[in-house]
Amino acid sequence: MNMKRIGLIFGILSFAVVGCTNGTQNDNTATNTSAESKTATGNRKLRTVAFTVGDLSNPFFVLMGQGLEAEAKRIGGKDVNVIVASSAYDLNQQANQIENFTAANIDIIVLNAADKRGIRPIVEKAKRAGRIIIAVDTGAEGGVDATITTNNVQAGEVSCKYIADRLKGKGNVVIVNGPPVDSVIQRVSGCENVLSKYPDIKILSKNQNADGSRDGGLRVMTDLLTTFPKIDAVFAINDPSGLGAELAAKQAQRKDFFIIGVDGAPEAITVIAAKDSLYAATATQNPRGMAQKAVQVGNDILNGKKPKSPTILIPVKLITKDNVSTEKGW
Repeated sequence: MNMKRIGLIFGILSFAVVGCTNGTQNDNTATNTSAESKTATGNRKLRTVAFTVGDLSNPFFVLMGQGLEAEAKRIGGKDVNVIVASSAYDLNQQANQIENFTAANIDIIVLNAADKRGIRPIVEKAKRAGRIIIAVDTGAEGGVDATITTNNVQAGEVSCKYIADRLKGKGNVVIVNGPPVDSVIQRVSGCENVLSKYPDIKILSKNQNADGSRDGGLRVMTDLLTTFPKIDAVFAINDPSGLGAELAAKQAQRKDFFIIGVDGAPEAITVIAAKDSLYAATATQNPRGMAQKAVQVGNDILNGKKPKSPTILIPVKLITKDNVSTEKGW
């Protein structure tokens, strides 16, 4: 059974448990004054956390789910109910998930938006019902309480500065794009901002959506290799699509370019360390840390403590063949 199906089943089963919990939470102030709803210090006790995520076939999001669950249980105890459900980047499915979480009086909804703007109506509805919603990895409209993401503009900038430096300011670059979510848009924007400073670097393609997956990277890069006989560098918006691009290059017996990704995925680190790989670097993220921070911020809001800033950016660093032996990804 693939990981996406497991995630969906887990979300459904967990939801059945959460839906049976007692007590209502229609605002951000505790209305249940029983001993079970408060900690020893009188603060509101965390009982339920739900996470709707883009794609549980991506190890990055699996780790986010694991980090979220561990942090929820650290804060609220082993009896905290945690839901992790995949939206498969389907806006309607994600809207239904949030509607169900709202009806079940979930304490904290963590949202990895399938569509930043499209998700707005259901987020607004959940907020009117008093739910706490924390956006992670990508932004979401509708009045979320906080947004916690990698500094995605920086990820694109450091990746494409590496490309520009290695090409000495001259060459042909393709961008393997992804789902039109905020994080991906920002990475591509950061990359373009840097490359625009080099008039002798030409972006041959930047609009091909590889769906953020290995299969998508293989598909898109296969087409690009057929279209463009001379490519010097590839910027992939995440490691799965970048690894798919490398597989396409191997199948086409092309070795005339190098590939940069974003994530810091363990498999990407291994490939970067290999002598003859085309994978040259990855801008690392921190999926566990991002999810843990989301739960921490959500729990603070649950107890009346708003973050100093509603947007929290987590910096990236570039892992290359030069430093891969000393730097770690996830």
